[in-house]
Amino acid sequence: MTVEASGSESRVRRALSLSLVNTAIGKVSGLLVGIALARILVPEEFGVFAVALVALNGILSFNELGVSLAIVRWRGNPQEIVSTVTTISMLSSALLYVGCWFGAPSFAVLMGAPDATGVVRLLCLSVLVDGMTAAAAQLVNRDFRQGTRLAVDTTNLVITTGVTVGLALGGHGAWSLAWGQLVGNLLSALLLFRLVSRWPRPGFDYRHAVSLLAFGMPLAGASVVVFAMLNIDYLVIGWQLDAAALGLYLLAFNLSSWPVSTFSTVVRRVSLAAFSEVRDHRVRRQDVFVRMAVMLALPSLPACALLSALALPTITTLYGQKWAAAAAALQFLAVFGLVRVFSELAYDFLIALGEARRCLSLQVLWLLGLAVALPVGARIGGIEGVAMGQALVALVLVLPLFLASVARIGIGLGRLGQALLRPVVGCLALVAAVAVVRWLTEPSLVQLLVGGVAGAAVYLPVVWPLRHIFRTPSEVGS
Repeated sequence: MTVEASGSESRVRRALSLSLVNTAIGKVSGLLVGIALARILVPEEFGVFAVALVALNGILSFNELGVSLAIVRWRGNPQEIVSTVTTISMLSSALLYVGCWFGAPSFAVLMGAPDATGVVRLLCLSVLVDGMTAAAAQLVNRDFRQGTRLAVDTTNLVITTGVTVGLALGGHGAWSLAWGQLVGNLLSALLLFRLVSRWPRPGFDYRHAVSLLAFGMPLAGASVVVFAMLNIDYLVIGWQLDAAALGLYLLAFNLSSWPVSTFSTVVRRVSLAAFSEVRDHRVRRQDVFVRMAVMLALPSLPACALLSALALPTITTLYGQKWAAAAAALQFLAVFGLVRVFSELAYDFLIALGEARRCLSLQVLWLLGLAVALPVGARIGGIEGVAMGQALVALVLVLPLFLASVARIGIGLGRLGQALLRPVVGCLALVAAVAVVRWLTEPSLVQLLVGGVAGAAVYLPVVWPLRHIFRTPSEVGS
């Protein structure tokens, strides 16, 4: 192994470690705050916030036109393009917010929650903050400065939590969630600028702008498709059901996304940069991809399996009996969440290798599958039917397509399967152990604790030989 390769792997490991600490703090704290808010608010209030969140995610999916990611992949000095990226990002975010302001009333009515108009307009001010911080955030990712991200995200968490909980206790309902997120985003953005010593400085270079837009527009298009793919369920529920059902589904979806937002986020903060560094080395890029896939599988498989198998005791223990109906959706959304973990890793790999158009095609197919399955699921089974449609499309359509795509550009599926064999076998043993616990006990805190312990007791011995993957660059699956 060369000194250059060893140094690169060392940087990635350090960045992964800091990213893990950051994500662990954020997700554990977020879970605790979510539990507290669920016991203060009611499903209808969560449903109103969900409408605003769908609007925000929709705008963010197209915000800055995808150009900021070019900073990570730029082969030269990224400072050459930062000012142009900033200009494009800020202009696009301002125009999109104007459209949001005027479109908010119609969107809220379409989603079955006309009272959400004001909350939509307030929460979507975060789009302007995102436009200002796009360049600085990607400079942090390019340089693997996860310590900076840790400081910024922790600040955001503390401020958002304080504002949100305080307003919720004061009886402000969905407005408390919107104000908390907006204030947290704004103040943490100021800290980001200070830490990277890079305040927004607009500028424009026509030559760079053309190449940036050529790179970014396919990604922006793909992001719009991703938004539609990840939010069509909310749109279907808001249109066919009601705000209370939307609130229940939002809680289930957020809980099912825990493995995605925890484990996948840790890796994704460095994966694009890591894949970009080895994109010209066929053997090394396969090594990196397989290693990251196993790192994701080891915690994600058991977490998703436990969420699915113990959905009802998890919901009632953490959030209270008034949210019990969310468990029907959670058991299927946990399966969907697992597929998301691996599809996002494959997405980053394809992007790093210049396969943006292929990513867009895959996501369009994913969206089309959901557009057929989810309305039928909602009509037949409510939020449970929607969740079942999500899981079915993910397993039958999405996962095979992404596997075929990475295989086409050099990832040996045989080697990948061999590397993932132990986590898969361990997960099957976990499911069997939890099934026995469910047969012997009623849904309760006892079932949740005993099932979790029994599952871990059979899973950990199977995967223990793979522990080296978190501390050495040696190969896996051998």
